[in-house]
Amino acid sequence: MAAITAAMVKELREMTGAGMMECKKALSEVDGNMEAAVDVLRTRGLAAAAKKAGRATDEGTICALVADDGKSGVVLELNCETDFVGMNEKFKAYASRIAAIALAHNCSDVEQLKGLSDGTDMVNDIITDAVHVLGENVNLSRVQVLSGAACTSYIHMGGKIGVLTLFDVEGIDPTNADFVAYGRNVCMQVAAVNPVSANRESVDSATVEHERSIYVAQAAESGKPEAIQHKIAEGRLEKFFKENCLSEQDYVKNPDQTISEYTQEVAKQLGGKIAINSFVRFSLGE
Repeated sequence: MAAITAAMVKELREMTGAGMMECKKALSEVDGNMEAAVDVLRTRGLAAAAKKAGRATDEGTICALVADDGKSGVVLELNCETDFVGMNEKFKAYASRIAAIALAHNCSDVEQLKGLSDGTDMVNDIITDAVHVLGENVNLSRVQVLSGAACTSYIHMGGKIGVLTLFDVEGIDPTNADFVAYGRNVCMQVAAVNPVSANRESVDSATVEHERSIYVAQAAESGKPEAIQHKIAEGRLEKFFKENCLSEQDYVKNPDQTISEYTQEVAKQLGGKIAINSFVRFSLGE
């Protein structure tokens, strides 16, 4: 059996919020497997969900840009050593310049992007220049481009979180000011609530089955008849979808509406159709 160290117990507690003794017991039961221990605690109602451990502590900025035609966008993370440099406008200008290159070349691969140019400098050279000018190590850690019928973006907390959302639209100009305002609000929802997917259909099947197994185990511990256990588990799975699927979430700016209802309202106002296709959310150092 694996030795259960204080560091392991501390990490599990930080991930779940459960008590030290409960964390140690859970780890002992699963021979030190951290993910399995999270599931044990969730099954017992001692942890609502797993938080990601081992987050990077790099400073820097998240940058997001949308093309002039409103049909594509890019979000990237550029890291540095200190928050002081990360909030510096010169540093952010480097990030914006690199983002523009990624968008122009439709590039979502960091290593490939480093070899691309804006016609003047290669991205690698831009990063080197940033190191020389700002006096800190600078690293391009990730980039994602989305393209389709319509795309909007939002940057939160001065570059701590960045969101791109892609939409399917019919009969609506993606550069229309009202649509852009709507899209920004949807991006703000993603930034604030951090959903797992755009809709329940796009939730990874492994995630659905994992959640269902947790709820089935929780229901079994209730001691109620099997038919009731099934209803309890399915009810909790429905709640999972509502809380974690963007389209089904309550709209943070108007909790009387879901995001889907808000979307339908805007589509009607603009005389067309809107559906949320997908989104990307970058949180600094994640």
